[in-house]
Amino acid sequence: MTAKMLRFVTLGRAMPEKRGAELRRHDFDEIYREFRPEEAADQASRCSQCGVPFCQVHCPVHNNIPDWLKLAAEGRLEEAYETSSATNNFPEICGRICPQDRLCEGNCVIEQAGHGTVTIGAIEKFITDTAWEKGWVKPVRPRRERRQSIGIVGAGPAGLAAAEELRRQGYQVTVYDRYDRAGGLLIYGIPAFKLEKEVVQRRTALLVEAGVTFTLNFEVGRDASLEELRRRHDAILIACGVYKARDIQAPGVGLHNIVPALDYLTASNRSSLGDHVPAFASGALDARGKNVVVIGGGDTAMDCVRTAVRQGALSVKCLYRRDRANMPGSQREVAHAEEEGVEFVWLAQPEAFVGGSGNADPYKLTGLRAQRIHLGIADATGRQQPRPIEGSHFHLPADLAIKALGFDPENLPEAMGAPGLELTRWGSVKLDWKRMATNLEGVFAAGDIVRGASLVVWAIRDGRDAAAAIQRYLMAKEAGLSATAAE
Repeated sequence: MTAKMLRFVTLGRAMPEKRGAELRRHDFDEIYREFRPEEAADQASRCSQCGVPFCQVHCPVHNNIPDWLKLAAEGRLEEAYETSSATNNFPEICGRICPQDRLCEGNCVIEQAGHGTVTIGAIEKFITDTAWEKGWVKPVRPRRERRQSIGIVGAGPAGLAAAEELRRQGYQVTVYDRYDRAGGLLIYGIPAFKLEKEVVQRRTALLVEAGVTFTLNFEVGRDASLEELRRRHDAILIACGVYKARDIQAPGVGLHNIVPALDYLTASNRSSLGDHVPAFASGALDARGKNVVVIGGGDTAMDCVRTAVRQGALSVKCLYRRDRANMPGSQREVAHAEEEGVEFVWLAQPEAFVGGSGNADPYKLTGLRAQRIHLGIADATGRQQPRPIEGSHFHLPADLAIKALGFDPENLPEAMGAPGLELTRWGSVKLDWKRMATNLEGVFAAGDIVRGASLVVWAIRDGRDAAAAIQRYLMAKEAGLSATAAE
């Protein structure tokens, strides 16, 4: 081991410079500036090069983190990029949006020892951004072309990761997506201050250069049924994600200006990309000058509150029925939101939405009545259950309420014209995880549509696993074997 490593005992943890909250409140630029090369090398050198690297164990794609940290510390950035990209199709995206505090950095050994974690995500971003600047990132070039074709339904992270892996093996890949741009939630769901859209667009452009075909504005079930796609291709991967917003049952929920989180975020992102969005232009999905209340405590809720701040909201509150320690969203995101002026109303839930009084529009939202909560006995999952406190009602003014309560799968058998497709009791696609296969011959699935709304990095992992499973299936079919015989 070189003397360049193990510097955590003499060198403190540092992140790239963070733009001031007052400055970043007024734009959608990413909040962290770039590491300088010497800063990235110094921070990488803090790695203790563990014999059992828990950072790698807790990374869904099992990145070889200690290896590329060592290479970065030694200034061998091209090799660091090659090592990083060997296990992750989009390291610059994960470096920006992964909740490292819950995954690699949260399980860093020196963090547990009290020295402060290695800033893994920021270094990963630096390595890959440098690789793009230097021209080291190249489209995949298969050694030979294969005649079999694969149709991928969904151009989100699972579908894109699978497309690259399958194209690497020489398969003919077509990606179908209902939207007009590839990227899924990477483009339309995640705000630009966390993930600038050019970062996603250059990846999809690289896939086009590699020979992947994109068929956009194409909805399975409308433009072609799943059965028709099965006849076009040798295998199908369903990677369409989950987009059905969970709703809330409360009096007044039908009032105007109570909107699902994804509608709100999509309108904001489309507007930032230069699209004309009537609901945004009319002000219906624009928070400017409004009292905004976001209901929920996950990462989507954090995206909404921070977007509302940047749109010029009069006030922004996040209403969550549990406390800070029990919220599912990233604690880093909560801290960023607080710096930017978001007020968190912990241990509270909406009881009713109020509107109409004194307004020309009797259906216009004016506020919501909320109720205080205490956390009761833990259930089978280990989480304490929220219980309303009688007589604890209070009022919050609200001109716009955003429901960030999570997402469920759509009814795919109905939507895709595939009545034989089996689902779980949660509505997700039922999967043989060993083969990443559905009950339909030659149809596979990956990402949120099988595991529920989850992290981008898990979608990447599923996409890679599905690509490997599809290759095994096609090779077995070509050899005249059954799928199980190829295991």
